[in-house]
Amino acid sequence: MNSMAEPVRTGRNPYIAAFIFLIFFVISLLTNIIGPLVPDIIKSFNLNLTMVAVLPFSFFIAYGVMSIPAGMLIERYKEKKIMMAAFISAFGGAIIFSLVPRYLTAVLSLFLIGAGMAALQVAINPLLRAAGGEENFAFNSVLAQLFFGGASFLSPRIYSHFVRNLGSAGAESPIHIKLMSRIVPNDLPWVSVYWLFAFIVLIMIVALAAVRFPGVERKPEEKAGAWSTHRHLLGKSTVILFFFGIFAYVGTEQGVANWISQFLYSYHGLDPQTAGARTVSWFWGLMTIGCLLGLVLLKLFDSRKILVGFSLAAMAFLTLALFGPGPTALVAFPLIGFSASVMWSIIFSLALNSVDSHHGSFSGILCTGIIGGAFLPLVIGRLGDRFGLRAGMTVLYLTLAYILIIGFLARPLITNKTLQPLKKKTAGTGSAV
Repeated sequence: MNSMAEPVRTGRNPYIAAFIFLIFFVISLLTNIIGPLVPDIIKSFNLNLTMVAVLPFSFFIAYGVMSIPAGMLIERYKEKKIMMAAFISAFGGAIIFSLVPRYLTAVLSLFLIGAGMAALQVAINPLLRAAGGEENFAFNSVLAQLFFGGASFLSPRIYSHFVRNLGSAGAESPIHIKLMSRIVPNDLPWVSVYWLFAFIVLIMIVALAAVRFPGVERKPEEKAGAWSTHRHLLGKSTVILFFFGIFAYVGTEQGVANWISQFLYSYHGLDPQTAGARTVSWFWGLMTIGCLLGLVLLKLFDSRKILVGFSLAAMAFLTLALFGPGPTALVAFPLIGFSASVMWSIIFSLALNSVDSHHGSFSGILCTGIIGGAFLPLVIGRLGDRFGLRAGMTVLYLTLAYILIIGFLARPLITNKTLQPLKKKTAGTGSAV
């Protein structure tokens, strides 16, 4: 998942663009590791489903706290200073939990990491547009999504690599395994990923300090407005419709990803450190592949029709995942990721193309909707404690239904440009995504 703030203009530099792609990779690496860890966290800290769901809640609630203020802070202090503060916050979160691996420090740790990631996402999209060129922004945004998805695919595999090898570390083990075995508690091998994250973020802080970013100039409609502007927008039904669209999408994405491994363990007895981690990895991998298919489909069909089709497909795969046998669930869960691949971009673009002003402030409101990733896993966990995880995950039918409804209700001022004749379009021309 990734914010779409839009500013830009001066100082093109392909090396800076490449550095921003690396930042997208790091953001994803830190964001999407929680799901594979859930079974280990439950076992290590003796938690129920509600308590473990507080962890993604603490991470994603930081997006609600930071998204709009980060945009305002960037207006005042510029991108580099805010990015440096964001990485320092993420480093603090990772190192706190690495040193003191307890449940309460995990909650604090994930909030600090989430706050940092939120501020980074607000900052780097304008920089990418400036460094890569305005005319290349659409292509570079998709490329950034591929880096984001690639890290999501690798993250569970990194976790699996460490937990499977730390227990058998010996003289012939690789140097990184021997090092981790000395600093990670024997009964908590999964904490090794947070030591790795702390190391990666520290490298990013050093690299960021050495990088000189291009200037970013914003048009008036691209700037994050005052609180009065946000209050004005929140009074519009269109803004509320799409805010909850982002809320529903991120809630669905995280509600699936965070509970896949525990579901497969609870109902099919599959090892979280192998089968569970692989399935989560493929969930993100197929989501990345789906983005490429989405680019083709958006040149052929109205984005609203694509949103309807992919929402229905996601519901069908969710049914197979929750109620099918183990082998079916192993395939169906990743296919939910494939079906969800186009939802973020389409909802975000339909939203911005449905208003004619204050796009910067509207983007901040939409990014605040990322808090859906905080609430849905928590709701699933609470229902799971009471009725069972399968019953808890059925709440995802509601969020997918809401996304489906957006496909029917959206009335953008500008529709996505397709290869069809102009007379077949329902509204104006232009690119929606």
